[in-house]
Order: sequence, then structure tokens, then C-alpha cells
Amino acid sequence: MLERFEDWWQAGEAARRLALETLLDRIRVRDETVRAWVQVLPQPQTAEGPLSDIPFGVKDVIETADLVTEYGSPIYRGRRGTADANIVQRLRALGGVLLGKTHAAAFACRTPPPTRNPHNLQHTPGGSSSGSAAAVAAGMVPFTVGTQTHGSVLRPASYCGVTGFKPSYGLLSTDGVLPVAPTLDTLGFFTHTPDGMLQLWRALGRASEGDGWCAIGVSDVPLDVEPAMAEAFERAIERLRAAGADVRPIPIAPLLAAMPSCNRMVEYYEGARVHEARYRQYGDRLNDVADMVREGLLIPEARYEEALGFIRECREEMGARFAATPVILTPAATGPAPRGLASTGDARMNSPWTALGTPAIAIPAGKSAAGLPLGVQLAAACGEDARLLNAARRIGKIVGLQD
Repeated sequence: MLERFEDWWQAGEAARRLALETLLDRIRVRDETVRAWVQVLPQPQTAEGPLSDIPFGVKDVIETADLVTEYGSPIYRGRRGTADANIVQRLRALGGVLLGKTHAAAFACRTPPPTRNPHNLQHTPGGSSSGSAAAVAAGMVPFTVGTQTHGSVLRPASYCGVTGFKPSYGLLSTDGVLPVAPTLDTLGFFTHTPDGMLQLWRALGRASEGDGWCAIGVSDVPLDVEPAMAEAFERAIERLRAAGADVRPIPIAPLLAAMPSCNRMVEYYEGARVHEARYRQYGDRLNDVADMVREGLLIPEARYEEALGFIRECREEMGARFAATPVILTPAATGPAPRGLASTGDARMNSPWTALGTPAIAIPAGKSAAGLPLGVQLAAACGEDARLLNAARRIGKIVGLQD
């Protein structure tokens, strides 16, 4: 049974086609409890290429022709797209098989979908790319597409024990993707491992050269995370140093602590204007989006511009940090996936990298005592996506060892 992206990548045409049928059987069994999918309906392959016969899933805020795009909201239940988003067109042009749509938090914000964490069904998979992360973690599909405005790729990857990659801002077109905050919204991908993510990036025709061995920066003071994550992070650092990595403490904690509030300011200001007409039509039926619109419309433009200015200053400061340590390592979440499905978790470990526009990747780094996945997160300077992916591949082999 092919499961990981790299397994599909190495398999022949006949093996890929046979594996697709087996995959559909697995979805029928596993998704009764995980509930990662809104719709599973394999679309015809439209081209031959490096992704030929490799299936993929797409988050439900991304437009797809002939499949539902419901924005994760009952308001739009049954809504069908009329055209594929740019990223879907690109993947299908490379031979990929669009398998179906994965559950998302409503309007890619905070109201959780029904998806559960495959490692423990009583815990959240994270959000808002909930179904995309869970589908990969449950072995239902080799890769999926998600989006991130705060931590909607990186956090669910950590919670579900898979790899989640958010490329540099603007590198991939978001045409056909429902916006939340256009200056923050970024597409991303989920695979099982960093190896698979690097191979997917190559399949997309992106630069992928590099050995991934460089100085690694870590905060010079402990970051505010739960004990299980703190232990996993320290263990990762110890393993890296034991393997000969150059790990250096750097002063980033104050900047990381300040960024989430700026990210939220930008999200609310822009999101209110994106969704204002929808709010006028549906009101409180939008749940947390209604709250965002009401609050965001009260934010003065001057405060919004001030937040953007602070982000620009932080980008310059972080540029100096990346010059000394090209990769920066942090926890990928504040802890393991919280129990319960009422919340998708805390994004403050991830939102700084979204606001800064840097590429970032979450990779598996063991499990908590309760058996829930934990992840670490790597970031690099804007445009250094290839360096980051190669570093993740190499670092992942060290920090991902089982205890």
C-alpha cells in the first residue's frame, strides 16, 4: 500500500493506479470517524506529468470545478465551484488526480469543522486546514493543499504528526482561494515527511538545491509553551548538537511575542472589509466571522497602518537574524493537540512567520507521554524556500527519531 508522497513518487504507473483504489477503500473505512473529507469524488486526470496518477486533496475554501466548495459553512452547503483555482489548475496540469475536498474551519477562520485528530479522536486536529492535515495523517492521501493566515498549516501539521509547509508569501498564486486577509493569506501543503515535501516542491518545478546544513538559531530564553513541547524542543536541540549541528542562541523571543497581536490587527482590519457584504447578508450566522467584521470595522486605518509598519520593521530585524543563522528553529505549537473539538488551538507559535511572509515548515519531533504528536518549526528568510526544505529534510532525520 502506497502511503507517503515519496512512496507514490517512486512507484510506477501501474502501482499508482492500483494504490488509488486501495486508498478509496481506506477512506471509506477511516473517514467514518476522522471526518476529514467534505466530498470524495476523483476527477479525471487532465494531463501527464511528474504527478501523474498521484491523488491530492484540497481545502474547502479553494475553488474546484465540478466539486463542492462550501467554505466550511452550512450557509453554502451544496455550493459547487465553476472553475479550478490557480493552484488546482497547476497540480492537475502536472498530472495530479484531484481526489476531493477536505474540511476547513468556516471561512478559514475559527469555527471548527467536524474533523477529528487521527491519533486520538477526542482531540482537535487543529485548524483551519483541519481536514487537509488529518487526511494525510490518517494515510488517506499522499498530499493535500491548505491555507494559512495565522497558523492554519503549521499548527495542524504539528498536532497531527505530519509535515506542513508554508512557502514565502506571494510565491504561489491565491487566485480562486477565499480570502481572509490578503496581505497574510498563503497557500501551503501537507505531506507525511520533509522528504516528501521536498519532492513535491521539485515536482512543482521550484528550485530545490542545497544540502540543508547551516547555522541554526534558537531563542536565547525559553518560549512560552507547555511542558511536553518544551521537553520535545530541548530534546531536538540536544540531538542536533550531538549530530554536529551549529545551534546558536539568538534574541528573538520579544519579537515573536509581539507579532501575533499585529497579525490579528491586520487580519481583523482586512477580514472585516473582505466579509462586510457577507455579514450584511447573513449577520450572526457567520459566527466568529461576524465578530471579526464588527470588531474590524471599528479599527482606524491609522492603527492598521501602524501594525503594517511594525511588521516591516520586524522583517528588517529578522533579516539580520537570518544573515547570522539562516534557519531558525522554534516549537511548531504551544503543545500537543488540545482535548475537545470546540477550539482549533493556539496559533501564536506560527503567526509571526505568517506576518513576516517567511517560508516556514513544521516537522514531526516525537510524541507526548499521552501519545499525541509534537512538532518543531523551521523558518528561513523570504525566498529561501529551497534552503528551508533541504534543512527540514536533514534536521527531520535527526529530531524525528523515535524515543
